[in-house]
Amino acid sequence: MSTYELILRRRTIRKFKQEPLDNQLLERCVNAARVGPSGANLQPLEYIIVAEPLQVEQVFPHTAWAGYLPDWEPQPGERPVAYIFILTNTEIGNAPTDVGIAAENITLTALEAGVGSGMIGSLDRKALAALLEVPEYYKISLAVALGYPAEEPVMEEMKDDSIKYYLDEDGRLHVPKRPLDQILHWNRY
Repeated sequence: MSTYELILRRRTIRKFKQEPLDNQLLERCVNAARVGPSGANLQPLEYIIVAEPLQVEQVFPHTAWAGYLPDWEPQPGERPVAYIFILTNTEIGNAPTDVGIAAENITLTALEAGVGSGMIGSLDRKALAALLEVPEYYKISLAVALGYPAEEPVMEEMKDDSIKYYLDEDGRLHVPKRPLDQILHWNRY
């Protein structure tokens, strides 16, 4: 599969099979993040892999899921089996662009191996910092939840100017995307 096809196939996964992930794959995901571009090559990002089942379970209550779906979150038996936390060393610099690049490299590397992911920015950072023993001068920038997908979200063209993802009558997630002709401009706006 080409990189372009992989990008088009990538969807946020919010329901996971409860099969453990290979530690080598998780390390490969972090390595893909590590070698991504970094502003001024400062490389302020570091990573924590959480894959031990008890610790994964302890992380879950400090995450928030699917803001457009009221009162919805993965239930026991469909939650992530691992997380990769992206940390920013604030003594080196602030790197919001680096974080996004790193997260995408993680998700694409995982997807290439058949592993689904979801980037989570809505976190109880204070509780997670304590749980993960994160030093004070690090900021938890983002979490990437991982596991084999137990769902197949559908990407579709946006209708009625709504960007809100939704569940259909069969419980399948639909993710509207703005059409290319609405967001692409050649040479000027």
